[in-house]
Formats: sequence, structure tokens, C-alpha cells
Amino acid sequence: MHHFGQIAPTVRERLFHRQPGEFTAASSPRILAAALGATLYSPATRPRLADDIRKQIGSGVVSMVLCLEDSIADAEVADAEENLVHHFADLDERGGELPLLFIRVREPAQIPDLTRRLGHTIRRLSGFVLPKFTEERGVPFLEALTAAEAAAGHRLFAMPVLESPELLHLESRAETLAGIARTVDKYRDRVLALRLGVTDFCSAYGLRRSPDMTAYDVQIVASVIGDVVNVLGRADGTGYTVTGPVWEYFRRQERMFKPQLRRSPFLEVSAEAVRNTLIEHDLDGLLREIELDRANGLTGKTCIHPSHVLPVHALSVVSHEEYSDAQDILRPEQGGGGVLRSSYTNKMNEVKPHRAWAERTLLRAEAFGVAREEIGFVELLTAGITGE
Repeated sequence: MHHFGQIAPTVRERLFHRQPGEFTAASSPRILAAALGATLYSPATRPRLADDIRKQIGSGVVSMVLCLEDSIADAEVADAEENLVHHFADLDERGGELPLLFIRVREPAQIPDLTRRLGHTIRRLSGFVLPKFTEERGVPFLEALTAAEAAAGHRLFAMPVLESPELLHLESRAETLAGIARTVDKYRDRVLALRLGVTDFCSAYGLRRSPDMTAYDVQIVASVIGDVVNVLGRADGTGYTVTGPVWEYFRRQERMFKPQLRRSPFLEVSAEAVRNTLIEHDLDGLLREIELDRANGLTGKTCIHPSHVLPVHALSVVSHEEYSDAQDILRPEQGGGGVLRSSYTNKMNEVKPHRAWAERTLLRAEAFGVAREEIGFVELLTAGITGE
């Protein structure tokens, strides 16, 4: 699979200087973590689950989480598990390309039980999402996953969700983060990415951000994100991919503030209708939050609606300018450091301080491609919406 596969090859050729790279569920954890992109959540109770999963490929989805936790009622869990087993058999029988699939469980015991019940169709599963992850809760989950992987003879990844009150509360945050770090370090090869559960953070204080505000406008949430990246997202080889928080809105609400999308980039390419569509569906706030995610060290995003996928992926494409700067910084002859003027002649590239940024940028380019010099996110969004 590859990103923007839903767009015709001739259109992709026009958009990309470097095409998005191909990857499979068997690819290296390094590329899979970078390529997760917009991870779409779906309740495991959906009656046409297999059809829904296959349909999302046409929306550009490359990773999905099938949820047995907060998205379904307690009384629905047993039926949801049966539903998963049934539809995995359906997916396996039909064959073909599928997104990376993960199951969000409630308790550690569900991991070996579902692995056993899935049988040979486990090969269609990439791993499990582990809720409310702390050192105390996380160890049993990761032990269960390790045992299930050995029993199935199939690689299974973990994606812990950082959303517990202990992580939010100031008096327990440092020790909770240290415990999480100790736990995931013991199972580093199993941990594909860490996910942020911002909805649970807000819930602890009775908060809910409006579509006019990002997670970074809620200061208590922003402080947790900063601390998680500080401890678990370092670029020195000890860090993990940390994904962006969920965007909750997908239809028009009554606005308190003006739209956040500037009109001029859309006018330049005659895409005012695309801008209006984004605003109508409350996606202008999402676009701003995606940019803030990357500025704060997060990669990819949790999504609850297919309309969120394209904006996440369009803003994940590396610009031609970013690619040019990253290549210059990483040239072998620059190994000794120094300062370079950007080939775009608009900034300073300092080789040693910017090296980690350049390496991450080229990894993102491998997953999402590099836009042509004259192509921006508006053209990528427009192509994804109109196919042209």
C-alpha cells in the first residue's frame, strides 16, 4: 500500500516530486510508525465491518483501530468480539490489500483469547491498542501480547494509549511518565507508537474543546503533551513516535469565531469551493491542530471520521523546500557541522542542531512523498476531494 493510492497515477505524477513509498504490514517498524498517518477508529460492533474496512481504502486510509473499549457499551463486548472474529474471517477469505488493522482491547486477557479465536486470520492483524496505559497496567498487557505473538507465530505490535488521570495530575505526572518509559523500554521492539488520549484528559476536569479551539488552546492538555514528548519523544534514539490527539468534530456547528483558513491560498489555485467545504465541516480547526501537532513533535493523528483522513495526509506530505533543506543538511560533506544558507535563500540551516529534524523529515518523505516545488497543501487537498 502507499499514501494517496486513491488518486489516479497521472494526478499523483503532477503533484509529487518524490512519490509516496510503498509499504506492507511486514515493513520495518521505523517506516510503519511514520506511515500510520490518520488512524481511523471504528466500533467493533459495526454489522458490515469487513465492507466498511475495505471501503476506507478508497478514502486513503492506511491504518484502522477496531475498538472494543470506550466506543461501545459494556454489555456489547462479547457480541463485538464475535463480530470481529466473523469479519476477520470474511476479510481473509476475500483477500486483497487491507489497511493496517489494530484491535483496541479493554483487558490483557482479551489479547490471547482473541488471538486464539482469530486462528489463521490473525495474519490480517497488525497489533493491539492498549488503553489507559501506565506502568502498573501496561506490563500485563505487554506480557499478554508477547505471549500471543509467540503462540500465533505472527508479529504483533502494541500501541499504548496515554490517557490516565495519573498522567494528567501534576503531583503524579513525573513518576507516571518515568514508569511508562521504563515499561515501554523493556518492550521496545513491540511498541510501534504511543497514542495520546486527550478526550480522557479533558474529561478529568469536565472540559471539552470547541471546534474553534485546538488541543493546544487548552493549557492543561498542552502541558501534558509537552511533557509526554519531553520524556518519550526525544530524537536521540531513545524516543518513540507519539501520535496526535483525536479531532472530535465532523459536521457544522454554530461558530463563535471566524474561520481560521486564510482565503488567499485557495484563491491562487481556484479552490474556494474546497475551502468552503473544509469550513462547513469544521475542518479548518483540524488543519491548524495538525500543524501544531507536528510543531510539537507529534506524528500522525487519531481520527473518528473518514473526512479527517485527507487533511492529515495532505499536511504530512513534505514540501519541496523542507526536502531541499533536509538533503542539504544531511550531505556527507556536512558531517563536520557548520552553517548553510538554504537553497531557497530564506533561512539558515545549521547542520548539527538541525540534523535530527532533517532525518525525521526524510523519513516522512519516504512515507508521504515530497510535493513538487509549486504544489502546496491546497492542491493536495483539492486532488483528494475532486480526484483532479
